[in-house]
Amino acid sequence: MKRQGIWKVLGVVVVLAVALGGYGWYEQQRAADDGGPRGGPVEMPSTQGDFSLTQMDEDQVAILFFGYTYCPDVCPMSMAVIRQVMQGLDDEQRQRVVPVMITVDPERDTLERLEEYVGFFGDDFIGVAGNEEQLEELAGRYNVVWRRVETPDSAMEYTVDHSSSLYLVDRDGQILQRVLYSPTPHPLRSALESELGS
Repeated sequence: MKRQGIWKVLGVVVVLAVALGGYGWYEQQRAADDGGPRGGPVEMPSTQGDFSLTQMDEDQVAILFFGYTYCPDVCPMSMAVIRQVMQGLDDEQRQRVVPVMITVDPERDTLERLEEYVGFFGDDFIGVAGNEEQLEELAGRYNVVWRRVETPDSAMEYTVDHSSSLYLVDRDGQILQRVLYSPTPHPLRSALESELGS
């Protein structure tokens, strides 16, 4: 009798766990639909003149990265990963990829500074800098979060905490894939190969 009671309780627990798991998945999917990045046009001044995703060919893919030139760790690492992946592509594939860094520090990142910074990673890299209003509108569409952190004891005066995902987008700004931050090239390489192969 006791054993039957235990099995009944376990059965109820399993059913509840499955139901809650399904509800959790549904909520996660709904949240992704409601609050997920929508993407869309990117049109701002850049290190190569006025930049727009619509300038790309139909078969090209942009890698969008939101960062800033004074970033001590995540940004140079992400840019190095993009460079490493780009170097691993053949010439035809490389022509189809447009790496774009959008600054989240428009106060300090002038186009001249961006040009010098992205130049360290390769001639294909484009630095994009809009004003605060343009950045807020664009970041809102891509669900990019950033905030200024004052560092009064530092010569830099402040740093910027920010999202670190990479976005693979087409010429319409449709997000093809979002690649989470990684210090290794494998996630980006895999995502890019799947898009270039399609």
